[in-house]
Amino acid sequence: MIKKIGDKWIVVAKLCCSSRYGLALLSSYGFFVVYSLRVNLSVAMVDMLNNTHQSSANHSGSVCPAHANPPRPKHNHTASVYDWDSETQGWILGSFFYGYILTQIPGGYLAGRFGPKWLMGFGILGTVIFTLLTPVAADLGASYLIAVRVLEGIGEGVTFPAMYTMWAAWAPPLERSRLLTISYIGAQLGTVISLPLSGEICFYLDWTYVFYVFGAVGLVWFILWALLVFDSPNTHPRISERERLYITTSLKNELSTSAGHIPWRAIVTSVPLWAIVVAHFSYNWTFYTLLTLLPTYMSDILGFSIQQNGMLSALPYMGCAVFAVLSGQIADYLRETCQYRTVAVRKSFSIVGMIGPAVFLVAAGYIGCNYTLAVTFLTISSSLGGVSASGFNINHLDIAPSYAGILLGITNTFATIPGMVGPVIARALTINNTIEEWQTVFYIAAAINLFGASFYTVFGRGTVQPWAVHTSYSHGD
Repeated sequence: MIKKIGDKWIVVAKLCCSSRYGLALLSSYGFFVVYSLRVNLSVAMVDMLNNTHQSSANHSGSVCPAHANPPRPKHNHTASVYDWDSETQGWILGSFFYGYILTQIPGGYLAGRFGPKWLMGFGILGTVIFTLLTPVAADLGASYLIAVRVLEGIGEGVTFPAMYTMWAAWAPPLERSRLLTISYIGAQLGTVISLPLSGEICFYLDWTYVFYVFGAVGLVWFILWALLVFDSPNTHPRISERERLYITTSLKNELSTSAGHIPWRAIVTSVPLWAIVVAHFSYNWTFYTLLTLLPTYMSDILGFSIQQNGMLSALPYMGCAVFAVLSGQIADYLRETCQYRTVAVRKSFSIVGMIGPAVFLVAAGYIGCNYTLAVTFLTISSSLGGVSASGFNINHLDIAPSYAGILLGITNTFATIPGMVGPVIARALTINNTIEEWQTVFYIAAAINLFGASFYTVFGRGTVQPWAVHTSYSHGD
């Protein structure tokens, strides 16, 4: 197949068995590991606590009538349990983000300086090792566990900036939406699978195996990554010459010729970058609020048991994963076949992926105890959020592919803040766990989403910025 890219006609390399799609699948596996290790503690924490004094507790305190649920069968557990108060639990669950925020910008810089392959590989390997040490750290004390979680966050903090740097060298402009959504769907699948699977592991074994199982899965990924992945098409020993030429030719006019120079002043004063920052922050406010508090809402308001909770809490992220992949295919079709401008596609998908979730999130607070409708609205809300994966979420590669890792580090630094403060504010507003209090939480998240979508619509751009390349090149602004 022959395609015109810029002012040249080149032969497009086939998709099947291509190195770039192999990279997409293996990086997707990597992000599956990343998110599995991030969220499994939330489920394991239930079994880590000494709740014998609460053995008679049930869902009688929920706003809605509780659902019938068979009692959990008694079987031997050899793992230790701990007497941590709610404040200590909060520090343990939140400590990950305090490490995660530290390595976002350094991750983008180091990936550009030393190469993304080993930075991402060792970042995830470090997280895997500390995950395997979690049971030992917990036995030593809460402070040791907090330290381990901070170190896990530091390791994971480099993964997204490193992968964006990798894609700057591997993703042809008109395939970016497809490749990146395949790559990052692993994050959604990690959440979807690890939430219910962690519950089953705790149920049939004990909580320590949650960390051993997912840690082993991470070790397998590192071996495959070390053997099969390379920093660029030019360093890959097994890539076909047709594919190598296709990728390098399509990126020829987009990458900076002065890799050693980073235009920091131009970066931090770039309005299109700040448009992405605002959108990323706003979207993550809703995402992290639901990620950490959806199980609480399911339990305290809707009366679902912890067993039902795992699967129902995973449903929204399953929908998000499906919509992310579909949006990637549609976005690149609109840009490549229908000749839609890149900026128009990015803004349209961001509007749908941010305003849609806001509408259904607010609606979920007004349906009372209609369980089916509540789960449906929350699922639709998160599912529509997946559409933004082809909006602002990959716009870094449109405006500055040479510095995409650094840009992602900057935006993700700000986008991590909602994970640190959003759930804290939400819990402070829901002291009595009334529906009215949760409506306030949903309204705040929706308002922030609307602001972010509006700001990005006004100030977002779709072309390579002049400071990012010596020969400015447009592919459809």
